[in-house]
Amino acid sequence: MTTATASDLSAGKITNAELAALILRVSMGVLFILHGWMKYSVFTPAGTAQYFAAIGLPAFLGYVTIAAEILGGAALIAGLWTRWVSVAFIPLMIGAGYFGHGANGFFFSNEGGGWEYTAFWTIVLVVQALLGGGAWALRRD
Repeated sequence: MTTATASDLSAGKITNAELAALILRVSMGVLFILHGWMKYSVFTPAGTAQYFAAIGLPAFLGYVTIAAEILGGAALIAGLWTRWVSVAFIPLMIGAGYFGHGANGFFFSNEGGGWEYTAFWTIVLVVQALLGGGAWALRRD
């Protein structure tokens, strides 16, 4: 396992792509944790499960989604299994776009939020999967 250090940055050993991957994975990790925490603390796990059932999904997927967003977000921040976590989140985003926002049209500014936002997340996850963890990942992949 090779990890980047501050001296690597000052010596110019870290590429822009590695820095971009770092910024992207930490930002996504924080956002996933915040979304998972919102589902846990505001909507509640039971409420999230009820919402999933109301849109035609198995209720247990609400609980799985909360755990995935919090644990997967933490893994992204740490740089653990970045490619795998990013790929695992892609079906989650496609499902959110289709089941949660598909009927609301494309633009997220539409009432109920369209699938534009989840489409963007899907693209960003593909990019992160291609880039890997980047600089300062605990596990370079």
